Amino acid sequence: MAKNSRKVIVSCAITGSAHTPTMSEYLPLFPSQIVDSAVEAAEAGAAIVHLHARTPDEGRPSGDPALFQQICPAVAERSNVVVNITTGGSTRMTIQERTGYPMRVKPEMCSLNMGSMNFSLHPLAERITEWRYEWEKPYVSGMKDVIFKNTFADIEYILRNLGEGGTRFELECYDVGHLYNLAYFLDRKIIQPPIFIQAIFGILGGIGADPENVMLMRSIADRLFGRDTYQFSVLGAGRHQMALVTLGAILGGNVRVGLEDNLYFGPGQKARSNAELVCKVRRILEELSFEIATPDEARQMLALKGRENVHFDAGVTAAIV
Repeated sequence: MAKNSRKVIVSCAITGSAHTPTMSEYLPLFPSQIVDSAVEAAEAGAAIVHLHARTPDEGRPSGDPALFQQICPAVAERSNVVVNITTGGSTRMTIQERTGYPMRVKPEMCSLNMGSMNFSLHPLAERITEWRYEWEKPYVSGMKDVIFKNTFADIEYILRNLGEGGTRFELECYDVGHLYNLAYFLDRKIIQPPIFIQAIFGILGGIGADPENVMLMRSIADRLFGRDTYQFSVLGAGRHQMALVTLGAILGGNVRVGLEDNLYFGPGQKARSNAELVCKVRRILEELSFEIATPDEARQMLALKGRENVHFDAGVTAAIV
């Protein structure tokens, strides 16, 4: 097992931008709901919460700094959890829209997708007959013809502009080629170790949710980076979540759960909260004799700059909705 991996970091992705309100009545939409859900996940054992924003009227994905400012400072005030802000936003946003808030506040951690891809949930649109809001069906079905753009220039722009402020990254790798993209930036010292690789399985357009692929991504990461250079984490989409993250932990890695990635607690049973999913994975890991990392232990493992060096007052002032 890799050094320090006896302490498993649990990340929780609270709401995301792919699932829409119709898909689950438990998906946090309003800023106050996202805050409460993130704090509950932290209390359940998540060391890191991965945050997106949504409009409070119809739950659309949003990059509006004013909405993030309603969320991130409140989470930080109520919890010691690591606040991890998306730079992915959604497939419909420009890079400036996706990074507007992180560029202002320079958080401890941001997510960063390591390549362009046709990230798509469009088959879901074929199975849903009634939608809560008009925007949802064209948004989901339209993913079939939208490229989630993350060019080498985009990635370098984010690494340089946020990295200079001390932000470190959840490096989201949806396929084997994304590991090689990461190696390109590491070789050129545009990013420095330790690196935190979030290997993602089961998204249409990326690598499939097969156990062999988890082992493949782990072995290639070992060869490219050396196990002392990086922390490995696994994200399994949908029904694959718990099985694949458990395998990832057994292989010496960390885990990510949450309603962004999976709406179900079990077959046919929707998860009622992010905390419920955190509790489930924590129970599995502790039964396997793993210890759950605290937020401060995660900060040490990932060489984060510390919450005292994040100044959310650099954002924009807005009242909680």
